[in-house]
Amino acid sequence: MPMRVGYLINQYPKVSHSFIRREIAGIEACGIPVSRYSVRSCAAELVDPQDHQEFVQTQILLEQDRIAFINAFFRTAVGHPRRWLRTLALAVRLGLDCDQGLLKHLAYFVESCLLLCWCQQDEIQHLHVHFGTNSATLALLCYSQGGPSYSLTIHGPEEFDRAANLALDRKVASAAFVIAVSSFGRSQLYRLCPYKDWGKIQVVHCGVDRQFLQEPQGSVPDSTRLVCVGRLCEQKGQALLIEAMGRLKRADIPAELVLVGDGPMRRELEEMIERQELCDRITISGWASSDAVRELILSSRALVLPSFAEGLPVVLMEALGLGRPVLSTYIAGIPELVEPGVNGWLVPAGSIEALTEGLRALLQTSPEQLQRMGLAGYAATSQKHDAYDEAKSLARLFAQTCAQTCALSCP
Repeated sequence: MPMRVGYLINQYPKVSHSFIRREIAGIEACGIPVSRYSVRSCAAELVDPQDHQEFVQTQILLEQDRIAFINAFFRTAVGHPRRWLRTLALAVRLGLDCDQGLLKHLAYFVESCLLLCWCQQDEIQHLHVHFGTNSATLALLCYSQGGPSYSLTIHGPEEFDRAANLALDRKVASAAFVIAVSSFGRSQLYRLCPYKDWGKIQVVHCGVDRQFLQEPQGSVPDSTRLVCVGRLCEQKGQALLIEAMGRLKRADIPAELVLVGDGPMRRELEEMIERQELCDRITISGWASSDAVRELILSSRALVLPSFAEGLPVVLMEALGLGRPVLSTYIAGIPELVEPGVNGWLVPAGSIEALTEGLRALLQTSPEQLQRMGLAGYAATSQKHDAYDEAKSLARLFAQTCAQTCALSCP
């Protein structure tokens, strides 16, 4: 029987999860069929046609009616009562140990029953989960009931910040293997998990579409436009970026900024822009499709991402893949990709003075030097972050896991 893999994500498709869509496409290009499962939907936010296509192919757990959950609940209880009771006890233990509480984990248990039925119906041999949060809990509970083996991609920083409350060590212990998206991420998993589990932790980078890596490398425009792409929230640092833009204005340094994204801080950021009289310099575009993001990056001098907490942002790869240098912060996996003076600038996170000086240096760099930096970034990204090459590495891990599972199950 050909190998079939399931993907489980808390919210899929999602505007900020295009890297998962690319990964799935890469896995399918390797000849492995993929079933998509999501805990909940965020269809109202979707703007990219490719995400709409993915949505049609995705089964959403929390959009099912009560009858589906009740049937799955009793079907699993009757089919394998010992496993069912063992998994119920596991859900109770997790609920008592974790900050989300007992009732939430009992709900996860019921959801895992339906997930198990879906996996059996779709003949899933292995389940891959992005993020170590509630979707990983469902995969663990599904596995405990006799479901397929599972693996995790841990991105950070949320999983690292809440490792104990997420029972991350237990999820890693039961997983067939675990993916970190950077060496930094792997080091954090080493820190949080016992040594005996270190061998199952691998690094597979997130990647960018070939459309970013095959884009003609045109010259960097001689303009003052900068672009920042990301959810409008505290950890992305846009508030600090607006403050720095205000300082540049007071120093009579020309600069314009496009903030691409949306989120809980949008109204606050708009008020900041108005208060500092920066409406002529800063615009907020809202979420944009992949094609629109690509065009905005190409029309800019550089991409700026002054984050306080990250894993390894895919938008940095996209900008470098398009031949545009980037300015970001010395955190997490970012220094593994961004090399100061070679393909961009790095500043200490949270320092408005360093960010302002970094922007000043960026704006005063000649287009010719920016072009050289962009080409260096393109080389680094194409070598380490081609979505299809990274998917091949993941596909090999899937195949090894399925082969081992088959060998163990054969008499």
